[in-house]
Amino acid sequence: MARILTMTFFILALFSLSSSGQADFRVMSYNVENLFDTEDDPLTADNDFLPSGNRHWTPGRFYHKLQQLAKVITAAGEWSTPALIGLCEVENDSVLVRLLNSTPLRRQHYRHCMTHGQDRRGINVALLYQRDKFRYRGHTEHPVRFTRRRHKQTRNILHVWGEVITGDRLDVFVCHFPSRYGGEKESEPDRLDAARTLRILCDSIHSLRPAPHILIMGDFNDTPDDTSVRAILHAHPFPAPCLPASGSMPVELRTETCPPLHLYNLFAGNRQVVPPGSHKYQGEWSQLDQIILSSSLTDTASRMQLVPESARIFAPPFLLTKDKTWRGERPFRSYYGFKYEGGYSDHLPLLVDFLLLK
Repeated sequence: MARILTMTFFILALFSLSSSGQADFRVMSYNVENLFDTEDDPLTADNDFLPSGNRHWTPGRFYHKLQQLAKVITAAGEWSTPALIGLCEVENDSVLVRLLNSTPLRRQHYRHCMTHGQDRRGINVALLYQRDKFRYRGHTEHPVRFTRRRHKQTRNILHVWGEVITGDRLDVFVCHFPSRYGGEKESEPDRLDAARTLRILCDSIHSLRPAPHILIMGDFNDTPDDTSVRAILHAHPFPAPCLPASGSMPVELRTETCPPLHLYNLFAGNRQVVPPGSHKYQGEWSQLDQIILSSSLTDTASRMQLVPESARIFAPPFLLTKDKTWRGERPFRSYYGFKYEGGYSDHLPLLVDFLLLK
């Protein structure tokens, strides 16, 4: 009886949305941790992820990884899989073709686009999109403009643009900033350069359209309070207003003022969430993954608008496992060090919902 009532309520809710000219639009951001195929690419350092490599990355394990990721995406969508999915740590087009065609996701009719950068390990970022919810118009990729080490190689920033069902243009950026390898402070200038590159791209769109719909997602390898995100990219907590710098702000921000294009970080501020971050390293949770949007998407007069309080870390029990080293729980990974666990990723996905007013 309870199941019948639940289904009846859902059908009525769908009818209500349809009759009122509204539609839901879910966005997902996910670092899938080393989605490699099993073939050697002589131009990249992918030897660990070969059948003969240190991790014994076999076709069976690769296929299992694909099924696991499809499970996460399906579960994250609840009644309908997300309209847009930004992915980090994807090796090439072939792994995405197999993800979308050799798993239950084949029924969701996703298409994809991705970068083909010069990262040493050969990992890239990608966007999956459902054609009935996002009308793809084009994409390009942008290398990070480094000021300190001009020949450094890292993931390119993916820029995809298209239209949602309201007819509004949506510019999507998927990024994976340089890692903290070698030390957080030592590597910080590289992430500052990545944030500066991304900010220039956003401002260039704003110079052409006064109120652009911009959506940014990915793994920033920095928290929302770090300089790259807060002071360079100028992504501020939402719904706090974007105000000129004042003495109450952190020292590194006091010489900064908010530029004309306001960006809001949906995972900044004093958020009381469980778990308290999307990534756990040596017992400490941190919010390295973020979703950022332009202020036009928070405007209640817009035909595409943020659903309040919808931004969240997707952390169902199956994505977590007991942390025997540091206590508590941690993400259930494919590998813990070199030990194969058969899980999902060392990151947890992020979700956010938008309302489309037709």
